[in-house]
Amino acid sequence: MGKRQLMNRIIDYLKRQSVRRVLIFALLIFILYLVRSLMDLLLLTFIFSFLIDRLETFVHRKLKIPRRLVVIILYSLIVVGIYAAVTVYLPIIAEQTVQLYHSIVTTIRDFRGSVLINAIVDQLQRNNVDEYLRSGVKFIITSFTSFSTFAIDLFLALLLSLFFSLEKERVIQFTKGFKKSKISFLYNELAFFGSRFVETFGKVLEAQFIIALVNTAITSAILALLHFPQLFSLIIMVFVLSLIPVAGVVISLIPLCIIGYTIGGIRDVIYMVLTILAVHAIEAYVLNPKLMSAKTELPVFFTFVILIFSEHFFGIWGLIVGLPIFVFLIDVLGVSYKRPPKKLPFRRNNAH
Repeated sequence: MGKRQLMNRIIDYLKRQSVRRVLIFALLIFILYLVRSLMDLLLLTFIFSFLIDRLETFVHRKLKIPRRLVVIILYSLIVVGIYAAVTVYLPIIAEQTVQLYHSIVTTIRDFRGSVLINAIVDQLQRNNVDEYLRSGVKFIITSFTSFSTFAIDLFLALLLSLFFSLEKERVIQFTKGFKKSKISFLYNELAFFGSRFVETFGKVLEAQFIIALVNTAITSAILALLHFPQLFSLIIMVFVLSLIPVAGVVISLIPLCIIGYTIGGIRDVIYMVLTILAVHAIEAYVLNPKLMSAKTELPVFFTFVILIFSEHFFGIWGLIVGLPIFVFLIDVLGVSYKRPPKKLPFRRNNAH
């Protein structure tokens, strides 16, 4: 009798939604750990599927073009863009990257011991930027050594996201069939996590891409006006670093200031600092309030802590997806906070 009561209590305890949700979430983490070798493919597939779906929905709503036709046009443009990048721009970017590397190394060697270089090195050590740069170098070397694997993952991710975009309604209808199946309890919880994941992880990721595009456009225009060399390589660098929240702006400032110092001296360094400050102001006071809700905008302290830990455990991917994953986790846990309203620095308190 005692054993039966104990079993009934355990069963009643497991029937609680909170307990069941925690166990299923732990199971998901364990499954992701088992398939960690496929993480690149999974992340790329989700990113392509989500961004293309949002873009396709926007175009379809504005132009009233059939949805599948929009998908085919978008993926055709992606294929043409990849072909042009590999055949035309990749050799140019590779050559400019080598020239940029030699230029920075030469500048640091010539001005070693100067006040500027010492200040830059001090900031690097203070903000742990050397860890980010080291991870970036490791990622580049690994990418070149395992380029074939990455190319296959990229191709499969594009293919899977294409099939998903073309058959989105059928995929959704098929998965809804599990709602009335014998594993309906599992479907309900997975549907909960899936919807939360798209709403939080996808939202932050989409915002990061839009912010990166705007930051790159503004910075590229200033670089062109200042006649910076190796422009293609710098644009790629600025875009990739802009995908890293907050820290990317600091990291991109360092090589840009070094190059600016070699071109126009302190004047160009001041121009670059002002440009980065303007970009940060636009991101903080215009883009973030419009693209992110108060729940997804974290304090800068937590942002840097998340980036450091996510980079340590997940490498370069952690810098890009660490913050969205953290936002997803706090959303699932029901953590809520109210962000204090931001005021523009030039706005007076007594303004009417």
